Amino acid sequence: MPKVAKSFICRGCLNPVTSAGRTIVDIGASAKLELVDKFCYLGDMLSVDGDTDAAVEARIRIGWNRFRQLVPLLINKDVSLIMRGRLYSSCVRSTMLHLSETWPVRTENVVALQRVEMRMVKWMCGIKLKDRFPSKELRERLGIHDTALVLQQNRLRWYGHVLLKEDDWVKKCMEYEVEGPRPRGRPKRTWREVVREDYQARKLNTEDAMDRSKWRKLIKDVR
Repeated sequence: MPKVAKSFICRGCLNPVTSAGRTIVDIGASAKLELVDKFCYLGDMLSVDGDTDAAVEARIRIGWNRFRQLVPLLINKDVSLIMRGRLYSSCVRSTMLHLSETWPVRTENVVALQRVEMRMVKWMCGIKLKDRFPSKELRERLGIHDTALVLQQNRLRWYGHVLLKEDDWVKKCMEYEVEGPRPRGRPKRTWREVVREDYQARKLNTEDAMDRSKWRKLIKDVR
């Protein structure tokens, strides 16, 4: 008899509840749910207000943990800067930007990620934090792109994937309009608005996404 693989359990989900007070909601059928402000689901933090602040903070913390694990290699002078950049992109940045394609990011979120990345980049390049070097020059030494560009590429890649779905629940969720009165003030920025700004900035349209290979080539184009 083959051994049954152990089910994956996210470490963050072991203690997923974050709430000022405990409120139990009865949804019927002898089932009760706890009402919380935010919780961890498969490594991503979901907040009741729908923003990405908690998710970005959590991924930055996890990114730093992964970076420190790889410091002996990332600052090793026997390893070329290009190789360090590849290792960083594959093992650190990919961890820090996990599920970022679904984040309705704000400018503050992008700036926070960029600041963290530049601290890591300077460390890998052997540059002190107080020393002033152009960020673009340091990234070129490592052969990596700006975090803002990588975030945009991730969103556009996922957007193209969703558009190709004919009758999928993910696509229905993206197009779903919530009924009812809106609260006062400016509405929160949605993921769809963010991705619309992405493809408009690159002068793309939804028709381009119907050709998978063309869309992949267009979003990889660095502008």
